[in-house]
Amino acid sequence: MRQMMQAAWYESCGAAADVIRIGECPRPAPGPNEVLVRVHVSGVNPHDVKKRAGWLSGKLGIPRVIPHTDGAGVIAETGPGVPQNRLGQRVWIFHASPSGAAADFAVVHQDHAVPLPEGAAFEAGACLGVPFMTAHDAVLRDGPVTGQTVLVHGGAGAVAAYAIQLAVWNGARVICTVSSPEKAAHAQKMGAEATVNYRHEDVVAAVMALTEGRGVDRIVEVDFGANLAIDHAVIRPCGVIASYSSSRAREPVVPYYAFAMKGVTLHFVQGMLLTHERARDGIRDVTALLEARRLVHPIAAVFSIHQTAAAHELMEGGTAIGKVLVANAA
Repeated sequence: MRQMMQAAWYESCGAAADVIRIGECPRPAPGPNEVLVRVHVSGVNPHDVKKRAGWLSGKLGIPRVIPHTDGAGVIAETGPGVPQNRLGQRVWIFHASPSGAAADFAVVHQDHAVPLPEGAAFEAGACLGVPFMTAHDAVLRDGPVTGQTVLVHGGAGAVAAYAIQLAVWNGARVICTVSSPEKAAHAQKMGAEATVNYRHEDVVAAVMALTEGRGVDRIVEVDFGANLAIDHAVIRPCGVIASYSSSRAREPVVPYYAFAMKGVTLHFVQGMLLTHERARDGIRDVTALLEARRLVHPIAAVFSIHQTAAAHELMEGGTAIGKVLVANAA
């Protein structure tokens, strides 16, 4: 008889309060090169709530979805091909799918269960995953940004928090767009030199003034379609735009020659889909930063697993400054 565990799940797309259920379900077992992690905390990402709401396609692919691909905990069981000395290891996880991390246990590939340095809390580990790996790829895919000016849109988001810190750590100057004084203060706390409130300021004029008319070398973009005109105006010739979302304009029309005549490089960044080399580099850098205690992990709220629907609602509301987490019972 299979062991059971507590989990949050949904069997159809819809509003969080309508479709998310909490209860007992079968505990997964690790396969070859996989580990079973006793999850202490899971992290809620935008793609988690979009998938649940049906924003992406409305198709689940499996009968029951346990949400959240990120989390942190302790390795409780190893599958064939995994060294036994990993048992009991504290780890942060990403790519927990289809057995998600909003549960007592989750199965992940051994490469996606990364040792969590002593002194780093499980809550910090659950903040990493998609936000850090996305930020790392967006900022550093093309090499060092030392001496460059980086514009990070949406400076209060989870990806932005790490993008700011990574750029500053790498020797760049950072400008952020924000929507409130509170979010501006948050971005500055993460290391941004300057902020621009896009609700009340002319972003192009402000950024060009802050750069003495030169523009920025790199843009970390949270809403590509909505910001096309701004990005074209402020990016320097041969600059780079690394976009990881386009929520307000899902199918933007790109003014090809406007960007081509500037020789702009455009990257579409998907934190859930990185090459082995880029994932390796991200893990290397996050480990070094964690060990040196150089990373700040902003947390907006921690919910219990019984409050998973409320956690999703807070994420969807757009007011949270920092990561939304869900903690499992001890």
